[in-house]
Amino acid sequence: MLLSDFDFDLPPEQIAQSPLAERDASRLLVLEREGGLPPEVQHRTFADVLELLPDQALLVLNEARVIPARFLGQRASGGKVEVLLIEPGTKGAWEALIRCGGSLRAGEELSLEEGQATLRVLGKLGGGRFEVTFADDEDALAAAERCGRMPLPPYMRRDADAKDRETYQTVYARVPGAIAAPTAGLHFTPELLAKLEERGVTIARVVLHVGLGTFLPVREERVEDHVMHHERYEVPEATQALLADPPGPVIACGTTVVRTLEAFAASGVAQGSTDLFITPGYEFQTVQGLITNFHLPKSTLLMLVSAFAGRERVLAAYEEAVREGYRFYSYGDAMLIR
Repeated sequence: MLLSDFDFDLPPEQIAQSPLAERDASRLLVLEREGGLPPEVQHRTFADVLELLPDQALLVLNEARVIPARFLGQRASGGKVEVLLIEPGTKGAWEALIRCGGSLRAGEELSLEEGQATLRVLGKLGGGRFEVTFADDEDALAAAERCGRMPLPPYMRRDADAKDRETYQTVYARVPGAIAAPTAGLHFTPELLAKLEERGVTIARVVLHVGLGTFLPVREERVEDHVMHHERYEVPEATQALLADPPGPVIACGTTVVRTLEAFAASGVAQGSTDLFITPGYEFQTVQGLITNFHLPKSTLLMLVSAFAGRERVLAAYEEAVREGYRFYSYGDAMLIR
């Protein structure tokens, strides 16, 4: 497969820059998983999942919580730096992406957010990644909550503000560690989730800490040559029991849930890390339905969705969404593939 096989044209004005006032007011494009071309789609609102999900469905959510992992600062020389925490390492250290002019040295200290925190560089990891720790042995998560910024994707052409700490977070986010939101879940409200349970939908939870594996771009023209970065996941015992005997169709809320469930099904490992790269031709073992946002051209996420419902059908649905003025990406509208 070629990277160009997963390309599409999107007017820049359809890239959502901010969320809607009501989470479940987003539009929802409903696509049947099987069928011919052009695919038949429905144009609904997200609140309609209350009637659109199958009876007795098992809806699986990702409880990962986004940490304010982005910091701006400067070197002792005065040069600007940008830091993005990625994941914890050993003995309190973290892996971080650091952008700056010139080379960083082990032992160098960076002043972050106008002196609110000091980051110490321990060593290089390659690819712009470094092993780091905070001065005075401050916990990285505590430092992030105290003075970090929400790591909005670069296609949002603005700085994160105070509201993003709430809106760029699902209402059920519980376990801190992600550096991007599992965006399909941003559309749910507590009231909608309660109504789904009243209707007979069972809700299960997993954790996948969204990291480099989800959002790093594919640079190789031959898709099979791309190497996914690993991401940490956990499938709790209660969810394992539900998956062993699901009450109905398993509906994944988001591509991160798909990767978690399929990694667990393939390995039997309930807590670990996965670099599973799902592309067309993959045989799904667990997931039977998918709620997902609209993804970037040539991205691993678009490839996963194409594997689930067929590349030509998905791209045709994307073309329909563009024609109909849907809002794309993290704060945008959603799809239900069933």
